[in-house]
Amino acid sequence: MKREPNNSGALQRDPAGCWWGLTVLATAMLLAMTTWFSATAVVPQLVQHWGLVDGQAAWLTIAVQLGFVVGALGSALLSLADRIAPRRLMLLGAVLAALANGLLLLAPGLWSAILLRVITGACLAAVYPPAMKAMATWFRFKRGTALGIMVGALTLGSAAPHLVNGLGGLEWQRVILATSLLTLAGGLIAEFLGSDGPFPFPRAPFDPRKVWQVFTDRKVLLASLGYFGHMWELYAMWAWFSVFFASTLALHGVEQAGRWAAFGTFAVIGAGAAGCLVGGLLGDHWGRAKATALAMAISGGCALIIGFMQQAPVLLVLLVGLVWGFWVVADSAQFSTLVTEVADQSYVGTALTLQLAIGFILTVPTIWLIPVVQQAAGWGVAFGLLALGPVAGIIAMRALERDSAQGVGARG
Repeated sequence: MKREPNNSGALQRDPAGCWWGLTVLATAMLLAMTTWFSATAVVPQLVQHWGLVDGQAAWLTIAVQLGFVVGALGSALLSLADRIAPRRLMLLGAVLAALANGLLLLAPGLWSAILLRVITGACLAAVYPPAMKAMATWFRFKRGTALGIMVGALTLGSAAPHLVNGLGGLEWQRVILATSLLTLAGGLIAEFLGSDGPFPFPRAPFDPRKVWQVFTDRKVLLASLGYFGHMWELYAMWAWFSVFFASTLALHGVEQAGRWAAFGTFAVIGAGAAGCLVGGLLGDHWGRAKATALAMAISGGCALIIGFMQQAPVLLVLLVGLVWGFWVVADSAQFSTLVTEVADQSYVGTALTLQLAIGFILTVPTIWLIPVVQQAAGWGVAFGLLALGPVAGIIAMRALERDSAQGVGARG
């Protein structure tokens, strides 16, 4: 069974209380996801603390991606997001993620830290997909905008550790502790202040065959292929922009380059929150396929040029970074929105989780490749490789637009 949105009536409205429900869930998401980049934000300090080299430091971020994949695949195989109340699952994931992140304070070295980061990522797989599903129970007519706000909250949560790190040059231990407490607070808010909307998805029986059957629907497949191209670019950009910008500032002789790079990175990643809102509005009113293609075209263009701009004025580099940060995530929620609209409604949570899992698998090679290619060929080539994802995503979205004769995929 598929629930098709109806956008034909100008007077159609989502129910009273939907925006309050969204506010609570978005706040919970913002707080709960801060542990994602907690270690990445303090990589320079951890490099000194544990005596790491650049290649080793990358695994602190890659480990979270791998953990998320493991957790998401496990959740999809067991259909947890369709069998357990979403907000209860969010609370459980947030509590365990906060604990695993906090244990970094006791980690004696890199390998124990990597294990804890894997566990953190796996636990966050019980936060992100259920939050998206819980939000969708509140909206039918402005779902793209609402999901955009949710991903905007995720974006701010991902940027927050850079802000914490930049404020006064805090010790890495304080950054880790602060993000753990924020994640715990997010889970508590979701469970005890949140509520379910009037459009619940049906509960699903455990059926492992449904896991891979979700991609037999061509529209779900194309929406997911677009998402995979988007993910090829997104997390590598988020993970390595701070290092790129710090080296740019140092090249220009800026004092305290690391601290100012942290503030700049917070602004660049945080700009994506506004991008998510704009992407949602465009998706609801202009069409999801067109909106996502536009976002990927702009972000891919930024990826192609920014790495070659280190000799340019710092403010110009930052400006291009802000444009990149705005558009690189503006399309993210629209891929998820498409899945909630066209997938089998009994297994929306499973479809979302599987889409996310495969998408995050693709983040691992790009996060690993960036420092390797940068050392061999410079930032221009390294960031330029990320543009391959948007190109593939645009092709998928054009195919979806052609296939959507009735406008489900193209207009949402």
